[in-house]
Amino acid sequence: MQAFRFFSTFTSTRSVSPSACCSPAAPGAGKGRAAAAALAVLALVGAPAAWAQGSQVPVRVGVIGPFTGPSADFGVPMLNGIRLAVDEINAVGGYMGRPMELVVKDDMADPARGRQAAQELLSEKVSAVLGFCNTGVALKALDLFQQSKTPLIVPCATGTAVTTTYPAPESYIFRVQGRDALQAPMMVDEILKRGWDKVAIFADTTGYGEGGYKDVVEALAAKNLKPVHVSRFPLGVKDLSAELSAARNAGANVIYSYTVGPENAVIANGKKSMGWKVTQVGPWTLSFPFFLEGAKDAAEGALTAQTFIAEPSNERRASFLSGYTRKYQRKPAVPMAAANAYDATYLLMYSFLGIRDGNLTGPAIKESLEGKMKTYYGVLTTYDHPFSASDKDAITRNMLIVGMVKNGSITFAYPEDAKRNLIVQRKQ
Repeated sequence: MQAFRFFSTFTSTRSVSPSACCSPAAPGAGKGRAAAAALAVLALVGAPAAWAQGSQVPVRVGVIGPFTGPSADFGVPMLNGIRLAVDEINAVGGYMGRPMELVVKDDMADPARGRQAAQELLSEKVSAVLGFCNTGVALKALDLFQQSKTPLIVPCATGTAVTTTYPAPESYIFRVQGRDALQAPMMVDEILKRGWDKVAIFADTTGYGEGGYKDVVEALAAKNLKPVHVSRFPLGVKDLSAELSAARNAGANVIYSYTVGPENAVIANGKKSMGWKVTQVGPWTLSFPFFLEGAKDAAEGALTAQTFIAEPSNERRASFLSGYTRKYQRKPAVPMAAANAYDATYLLMYSFLGIRDGNLTGPAIKESLEGKMKTYYGVLTTYDHPFSASDKDAITRNMLIVGMVKNGSITFAYPEDAKRNLIVQRKQ
């Protein structure tokens, strides 16, 4: 009876226009949206067949990320977002009655361990893999997925090389995240909009920092600018006061930082101790607890690129946030990581739905991801052909938002962006 009620809820919303789906949530609408979204999986394959085949073997899906160690602050929210989506999908029958079963491997943010974890997943015959938070860890293992023809959907790692290392159309590497080649030009535009033209770049020496540094330099060059100071440093550095003094002496009026951990807070706290009041700008890593909690008031006013800001601006987002909080008894520490991963999981399931014979081979999943999927009304956006044979990135620049650190959390830098966020931005 409950399944029938959920089925009725879903079928009644199928005819709603996309604009109506994007309206602010009514009280109590979130829980219904989560059930209806999950029911989409069952409805699209046919309810009777799905329930009848409930005893079939699970569909094994790999998950890889940093669930312990220095990057667990966004690895755990990624995993939680995946598990939330899988629970919803399994509650309504999974794929043709087959539940999704997660095979989870902790890469501990270490490239060597990440490669080993990828090998372990592939040896366990998973149909596809969701994961990677650290660009350097992902780059160390991409060849394993490509050579085995196992689709990998990346919800977090932003390094541009993640989806360009293996050119389309042969690539099996997909992503639901704003790559650095989008984030860097967007934030350079924001810098210039605010009248700052003397940029100091602080980037770590990991694969993530190296790729981000190059993207920022290219974005500046496109505006006929060069950084007035560049500082490169290893992870774990505790003091950057000498480098900050050099940047100030070079006349920098803004700092663009590209690093993933506590080093962002080292920069902010160093500026504060010097009494140097310039704004820190960066990618999505400025929304991580390492920065917000490590820098506290020194983080105030920092600007960051975001795909998702944790405000219930429409029914989908309200549903996701309330569902996450109910399940884990807390809000996501890094909302972007959780939301990106949740949507990536549903996109993977929707790709399964395009394979009616149940033969979930890597090439079949890849083909479905690239064009055979039904439209998915997700948290970040409405995914209508999110991938193609020539495009492995689901997120385009129009979906990115400038966030600002205010009172220890991330909010919209501009009131007009908060209003624009009521309307879902589709892929350009």
